[in-house]
Formats: sequence, C-alpha cells, structure tokens
Amino acid sequence: MYGNNRATLSAPELAECLGISRAGAYNLMQAHGFPSFRIGKRVMVTKAAFEKWLEEQQRKGA
Repeated sequence: MYGNNRATLSAPELAECLGISRAGAYNLMQAHGFPSFRIGKRVMVTKAAFEKWLEEQQRKGA
C-alpha cells in the first residue's frame, strides 16, 4: 500500500493512498476523530493509526 519504509504518512501520501486530492487529505487530517498530529508545520499520521481508522470507517459503512 505504501511506497516507503517510514512509519508515517504525509498529506500528499495519504491523498495518493485514498485516491483523493491533496486538499481533501489536508481536510481529512484536520477532521475530528482522524488520528493526525503535527511535527512543526507538517501534518502526519502513523500508518498503523491510519489503517485502524480506515478499518473503523469500513465497519461503519457496512
């Protein structure tokens, strides 16, 4: 799913994973309940937290 060995995803990487725009990814990363965090000016999400969040979203939709 991911093309690097880092433990985190940036907004552009998240956008690519989800097939959404960068603006959409930034909006998602600012949404209540999404497990993002800041490092300086960068907004990041750990791959593990993103995968857990995604599974929860899939369960909610089922």
